[in-house]
Amino acid sequence: MPRTGHHVERAIFDLRRGVPVVLQDADTATLIQPLEGLQASRLEELQAEAALVVSRHRLAVLGAEPDAHQAEVLRLPLSGCGPLDLARLERLAFGAQAEPRVAALAEPADAGERGALALMRRALLIPAALTLKLTGAARSAAQARIDAGEWLSVEAEAALGCFDSAAGLLKRVSEARIPLAEATESRFILFREPDGLREHVAVVIGEPGDWQPAVPLRLHSACLTGDLFGSLRCDCGEQLRNAVADIESMGGGVLLYLAQEGRGIGLANKLRAYTLQDGGLDTVDADQVLGFGDDERHYRAAVDMLAALHIQRVQLLTNNPLKIASLEAGGIEVVERQALYGRLTDHNRRYLSAKAERSGHLLDDVLQADASRSSACK
Repeated sequence: MPRTGHHVERAIFDLRRGVPVVLQDADTATLIQPLEGLQASRLEELQAEAALVVSRHRLAVLGAEPDAHQAEVLRLPLSGCGPLDLARLERLAFGAQAEPRVAALAEPADAGERGALALMRRALLIPAALTLKLTGAARSAAQARIDAGEWLSVEAEAALGCFDSAAGLLKRVSEARIPLAEATESRFILFREPDGLREHVAVVIGEPGDWQPAVPLRLHSACLTGDLFGSLRCDCGEQLRNAVADIESMGGGVLLYLAQEGRGIGLANKLRAYTLQDGGLDTVDADQVLGFGDDERHYRAAVDMLAALHIQRVQLLTNNPLKIASLEAGGIEVVERQALYGRLTDHNRRYLSAKAERSGHLLDDVLQADASRSSACK
């Protein structure tokens, strides 16, 4: 089966439509099938020989004992999982129930299977996939569909590097002056990633010639529910507006509005996580039930946007040490950090506490002030 190039961008498009993709590594060909859009008839065809590929976070939810040396991606042979229908497969892939007997079947994934999970994450799908090693007649049949243009063949190495494939390829597309309530002299500059799924906006506040040598900067991940609708589950909308006002008061700077909904898991998965939180989980545990880590965001696009804007030194408005480390790893000098808070309320207290206690966000001031008020009221 000849290799046909990287084609990662089209592979992401196909997977989001529920169309399988073939990943190749040396002499091995692996069919990967996303769970979203999977038909019952297709599952029946695959389950005798296929495997369910999941993350180590998901495996822990299924009941595996934590292992610091465990592989990041593992395979569960469907032949050992017992009778399967779509509902049970979905419970295995992202339900809250433990299945220790199934978790005990886990084996380290190979390159094709690891590539499958990388593509699912990049496509903002549930990080789980059905995989099937193609041999004999099945491989010939798959090749016929590739030759006919129905399926795409992609190198496993390219799939594994899908989060790096856009580095340096961000395209500046359009811009316009957009007066804001908190900063009337503002311009929006839109950047698009090569896969077309993500568009990021640089909000340029004030005139660059008037900025401080270390430019005030906020990296803000998109939050539809909080930014647009004023959701009380988080403080994102208030942080967004406070950041614009703070940057304006500092003489101008930049806010990068990044398409990283739900800490990088996408809106569909964020809503799934919210439902799990309503059942009692905190934000970190809910994401891990779905197979995600604490924070799935990448900041390569932010580094590229700053390069396009000729910004190398910044004062960063953030409570998140990961953002500081990510910018510095990309060659951006962070000369100072400024805290940025929204209001703490009964609706978002558990969310903010989990970010501080589980993810290391620097929220001591706001949480301790709340604790002091609570003590004074007793």
